[in-house]
Amino acid sequence: MGLLRNYLTELKGGFQNRLFIFVKVFDAMKKTFVLVVLFILPLVAYLFFASGVNNFGRLPVLTEQVPELSNFEGENSLADKITILGFLGSNIENRKGNAFNLNQKIYKRFSEFNDFQFLMIAPKGNELAAEALKEELGALSEVDKWNFAFGDESDITTLFKSLKTNVELEYDLSTPYVFIIDKDRNLRGRKDDEDEGVKYGFNTTSVAELNNKMEDDVKIILAEYRLALKKNNADRSK
Repeated sequence: MGLLRNYLTELKGGFQNRLFIFVKVFDAMKKTFVLVVLFILPLVAYLFFASGVNNFGRLPVLTEQVPELSNFEGENSLADKITILGFLGSNIENRKGNAFNLNQKIYKRFSEFNDFQFLMIAPKGNELAAEALKEELGALSEVDKWNFAFGDESDITTLFKSLKTNVELEYDLSTPYVFIIDKDRNLRGRKDDEDEGVKYGFNTTSVAELNNKMEDDVKIILAEYRLALKKNNADRSK
């Protein structure tokens, strides 16, 4: 009986020791897990998304060399600017809701970037309506980079066709779609959009599309130019 009692005592002590070691190891693992969650995962996520923008996020060129607006009056330059190009048509009042969506979801977020502009096209004779729209937008944000250009019907049609998109102008020379034009006057968009395949423009009637797609694409093209600028500055400093 004494031997059995001693054996059981040793067995109990060994179990307690193993349990103590297990608890210590488990506590150490918990601390390691917390450190990974708090510090390592955010770093990995940052590197992943940064790598995605830098290496895989170049916005495809869909149409090269959109012509300059030499026949248009007003703010009519595309060169050396990242432009959100839109067509308001002959009844600007009907496109006011589209303009407000665009202003709230895109313009206010990115307007502080240099060489960035909104350029809205309308037929000649709509200058006062465009100015009134700009004043209304100005009640919600600064509007320094909201620009307007005015042309004849034939010039507007020619400009729109030069984009070579799958979108049609409406009877009043308007469309709810806007387009991203880079500094070299190339139309940028998506070649493998999950909903449309090739995506030339963004429907400003849809707040969801502005939030979920256009905002991302504007981020990408701005990041692309920022990285190019940093590289040029670094090369000059060598």
